[in-house]
Amino acid sequence: MNTFDQFHFAGRKALVRVDFNVPLDAAMQITDTTRIDAAAPTIVKILSGGGAVILMSHLGRPKEGPEDKYSLRHLLPYLGKKFGREVKFAPDCIGPEAEQLAATLQAGDILLLENLRFYKQETKGDREFAAKLAALGDVYVNDAFGTAHRAHASTAIIADFFPGKKMFGYLMDAELKNIDKVLHDTARPFTAVLGGAKISGKIEIIRNLIGKADHILIGGGMMFTFLKAMGMNVGSSLVEEELLDVAREAMDLAREKGVELVIPEDTIAADRFDNEAMRETVDCSEIPEGWMGLDIGPFTIGTFSDILMESGTILWNGPMGVFEMDNFSHGTEEIAHAIAEATAAGAFSLIGGGDSVAAVNKYGLAAKVSYVSTGGGAMLEYIEGKVLPGVAAIKG
Repeated sequence: MNTFDQFHFAGRKALVRVDFNVPLDAAMQITDTTRIDAAAPTIVKILSGGGAVILMSHLGRPKEGPEDKYSLRHLLPYLGKKFGREVKFAPDCIGPEAEQLAATLQAGDILLLENLRFYKQETKGDREFAAKLAALGDVYVNDAFGTAHRAHASTAIIADFFPGKKMFGYLMDAELKNIDKVLHDTARPFTAVLGGAKISGKIEIIRNLIGKADHILIGGGMMFTFLKAMGMNVGSSLVEEELLDVAREAMDLAREKGVELVIPEDTIAADRFDNEAMRETVDCSEIPEGWMGLDIGPFTIGTFSDILMESGTILWNGPMGVFEMDNFSHGTEEIAHAIAEATAAGAFSLIGGGDSVAAVNKYGLAAKVSYVSTGGGAMLEYIEGKVLPGVAAIKG
């Protein structure tokens, strides 16, 4: 496997798979440039080494072919400003025009291809489609960690066409090193903070972490499935009834392995799912009939914070409550601050998953944690122990 730093890009056209799946507002302006900014060092390295860059990405989930709201052309003004040069645009990611534009690239040029997912062959991992993309460049760089868990044409299949000339970019390399640090070079105690609405999306990560973590702190809507599995009355709180046995199994396994699985003891309950709802702090076993828990309570915040301050390694995925509503964001904000404080005291902290990343950004704490992952789904699958197709394609 080539190392990106040592590769000579002079006179070569690097086909770089990036994750520019950024949010756009109604005026088609980018509202969060994190993913583009994270890939910038890779692009700059190729350009400064005398290479040209061909960028390929997806944006959104177009259903039936091209749709203007999913066009990557909306990214051109920001990209031009970011890299201080005009960024050329191919209105199709394959075909004669893309081939012509790629063929005429000079050192220092950037070409952005149109949305890969305008072709269903991309998500199907079609080999013929991958071959057409591969024909545009001389070397392949995968810097799209956010899609590394998908066996798509541009993330996994395409690498086959670049024997000896395929590698990870800086971002992909940093993502893997930081997750590996949590999993394999762990400073103890290791605390995982897991939140979000549902246990269903997290059960595999909980199972895998039970063998690795010292503490697993459960927050968010998923806590109520655990609480009900413990026999508590949780009112109208979100519960996945079909997963009560799974929650009990997780608690039994944690006990068996000597892992402390910490379930909240108090919650901010509301009479309806609304920021302006009536609310009160109650013990988790005393949620009033018809009310629902929408955040962790102050006692739980204190318990979690104490554990975090004693931790050597911290993994955080998922908010502690409905943090989009100000009246139910306190738990998430306090845990974010506790993680930043623990990091300042010497802990290594990894934050991943859209909502957790949004939270550290919202509270201005991104620079105060050790690493913020750009790929929630990919990070979770990697931690679950799954082989990521986009990683295997380069390492294999």
